[in-house]
Amino acid sequence: MSDGTALAGPDGAPRCPWALSTPDYITYHDEEWGRPVHGDDALYERLSLEAFQSGLSWITILRRREGFRAAFAGFEIAKVAAFGEDDRDRLLLDPGIIRNRAKIDATMANARVLAEWAPGELDELIWSHVPASHAVPKTLGDVPAVTPESTALSKALKKRGLRFVGPTTAYALMQACGLVDDHLESCMARRF
Repeated sequence: MSDGTALAGPDGAPRCPWALSTPDYITYHDEEWGRPVHGDDALYERLSLEAFQSGLSWITILRRREGFRAAFAGFEIAKVAAFGEDDRDRLLLDPGIIRNRAKIDATMANARVLAEWAPGELDELIWSHVPASHAVPKTLGDVPAVTPESTALSKALKKRGLRFVGPTTAYALMQACGLVDDHLESCMARRF
């Protein structure tokens, strides 16, 4: 039983305990989670996937990510913004994604909103919410689910018309996209 501190992975390197349950998680943890992500389409993808994850395990989304990318035109904002009723019907029948009408509708609506923004505007808005300082977590118990910055980011996104972007989803986005580094202090993937 872990006390919430980093644990040795299959190669002996210490990792965040959540990353050790499957090889998919180890790869995601080591190569992607917490590393900076920039670009409107890339951030739209992460925002959409975090919204789909709401109420589910992240591994469910991670294992379907290629299905999501295929279903949502590679998360190219301009392409998804052009989706219509036929696309929604297609998505609701697609076994490669989570077939939740509200989340599908939000993903399509968010693309239509973002298509009206200037290039780089989503990237700039999200990255403007990097905290001035962030405590280095020693255990999983030190990792928050929501922060003042994620609450502010959520409010800013909602004010601009985006959906399924609550403070918890916003914080998960901040963690996944490297706005904060919540790898544990003794984790091999910690950057700073």
